[in-house]
Amino acid sequence: MKACRKLLSQNVGVDVSKDNLDVVFSTMDMERHIKVKASRKFPNSLQGYKGFIKWLETKYIDDCEPSILMEATGIYYEQFAWFLHEREYAVSVILPTKAKRYLQAIGNKSKNDKIDAKGLSRMGLEQKLPLWQPLSKNIYRLRLLTRQLEDFNNQRTVFLNQLHALNHSAFSVKEVEKNLKKMIKELEKGISSINKSIEKLIMEDEKLSSKVQNVLSIRGVGIKTIAVLLSETNGFETFESQGQLVSYSGYDIIENQSGKYSGKTRMSKKGNAHIRRPMHLPAFGVVRYQVSPFTNLYNRLIERGKTKMQAYVAVQRKLLILIWALWKNDQPYDPDHHLNNYKRNSGNDKPKPLFSLGSEG
Repeated sequence: MKACRKLLSQNVGVDVSKDNLDVVFSTMDMERHIKVKASRKFPNSLQGYKGFIKWLETKYIDDCEPSILMEATGIYYEQFAWFLHEREYAVSVILPTKAKRYLQAIGNKSKNDKIDAKGLSRMGLEQKLPLWQPLSKNIYRLRLLTRQLEDFNNQRTVFLNQLHALNHSAFSVKEVEKNLKKMIKELEKGISSINKSIEKLIMEDEKLSSKVQNVLSIRGVGIKTIAVLLSETNGFETFESQGQLVSYSGYDIIENQSGKYSGKTRMSKKGNAHIRRPMHLPAFGVVRYQVSPFTNLYNRLIERGKTKMQAYVAVQRKLLILIWALWKNDQPYDPDHHLNNYKRNSGNDKPKPLFSLGSEG
């Protein structure tokens, strides 16, 4: 990106929805004064993307290109981000919670698409944000497979519940029962097929395969869990510290304390629920198979009065951090190797207490 001669920086904030792109173009001068230069709405389509580029080219100042900032709004931003990335624009993507907190911090009380785009543009001018890195093609394929697997499992659960209710009702209809069993059978075929495709995709990718085998060395962790984590985190490429990963996954802790008042400490859940969902069974697994650090953590929290669910959530969080560290270090799990050593080797050089007594729930 070319450097500006008369301006400190330029940025386009983009509020992305299913149908539209609301964009605001702003500049910051050498005295750090911010001005909104232009705003417009484009359709969220290929035609709209091309129109955005033509419009943006007329807004350059000092012959330099602005950076572009948008929120990670589901899947609706991805096609536009890819379009800009392929044309070598400087694109940054942030979590909606981060954008929301910034807008609250600058005093925005009203909310609409244009206000959000204006706030994103200002945020892009004031903060140095990392550039967006798209998923590799295999990671994208993996995410499509794992998302569909999740959908199929959810649908199967719904039909199984309906069948259970039908079998215990006062009256039944054979045709309804037959249709439910047929749908369950078809979904189970699809689930089996997707599981095979996931395993095949991972094993045929040499880079993924070797690292996945390292993570599978943790007894109780299966390949489906690893597939979901990889697909939802871009192979952990964008996370430089455990704190970023924990926050992105919604395992970060929110405290409610002021003066003498001490409210309930809880997990935020403001993150990617697709990551938290598959961590339940591995957490049960590592405790069941007596994997030392996790069993010790679980028993310690139970002894101190925590509920089983709070203890398992703490195990999930610690297990997620360990998987990230193994992936970054490209090494298998060694139960005699302390977790803090894994973290230091992976670039997180500031050890933090993973689970204080008030931060498990």
